[in-house]
Amino acid sequence: MFNGMKYVYEVYKERSFSNAARNLYISQPALSGMIKKIEKNIGMPLFDRSTTPIQLTECGKKYIKTAEKIMSLEDEFAYYVGKLDELKTGRLTVGSTYLFSSFVLPKYIKKFKASYPDVKVSLFEGNSNLLEKKLANGELDFVVDNYLLDEKVYDRISMMKERLLLAVPASFSSNRRASTYQLTVNDIINDVHLNPSFPAVPLKKFQDEPFMVMRQNNDTRDRVEAICKRANISLNVTLKLNQLMTVYHLLKFELGASFVSDTIVKCFPSNDTVLYYKLDDLAAVRDVYLFYRRNRYLTRSMEEFMKIVLEEQPEEVII
Repeated sequence: MFNGMKYVYEVYKERSFSNAARNLYISQPALSGMIKKIEKNIGMPLFDRSTTPIQLTECGKKYIKTAEKIMSLEDEFAYYVGKLDELKTGRLTVGSTYLFSSFVLPKYIKKFKASYPDVKVSLFEGNSNLLEKKLANGELDFVVDNYLLDEKVYDRISMMKERLLLAVPASFSSNRRASTYQLTVNDIINDVHLNPSFPAVPLKKFQDEPFMVMRQNNDTRDRVEAICKRANISLNVTLKLNQLMTVYHLLKFELGASFVSDTIVKCFPSNDTVLYYKLDDLAAVRDVYLFYRRNRYLTRSMEEFMKIVLEEQPEEVII
């Protein structure tokens, strides 16, 4: 009914079929045919052709008012799309665990907001299962996590690498047999453990100590099991936990040794009653990824955030 409203509107403005046809670069018979088709679809005439110049009928007046509203909405939408394309409006939603949302994401969001202050950025914190669920149903644009999601469903960009370290309370006697391998909090902050010449500790030196580990179906637990299997040792597990942050905080209470990421040590460097050791195993190195749904439409906000992530990628360190 309103598909041809530009033709009706031009006739209305010009009060003449011939002038309107000239402005629209079509023939007068073609224009007349289009108008008659619209009028037939409506079921009543829009123009009184018995007058000179032609006039609108009552139905025609209502049609023009409605057409003007539609054109105004189209202009408003075009303006919005233009602002959206220029990132003068829009939204970006990113989900992550507490650790990454607090200590990894801020630098990326700060840079994004500096360039695009009018885009609303929302952060959502949750565990890996909840984050994947919200990413799958479209509630989140991105998820940042070190848990590897299904590559058939999600694309990913590596944001950074983190290393698992052996963490042992300083009071444990086994430390005396590994003094040449020890790392302090400041050593981790200064990336001493990334130096290829710094030695990795033989895990057998600590196999008699009590250990705190993550529960099953956890990336850190899977990696620790693989590392121990290759080192041909069995851990003396005395405590199983759900969160790596909990493991890290319990180390100072000397409830056991454990494995933590260098990301946690750098973000919470107060645990100076713990000694750290480098691990010589590929499973000790993992990526922190920016995940997004494969084959989904990427908004300009998403594209620009991805560019920032790629620009901020650290240089690869050989270990």
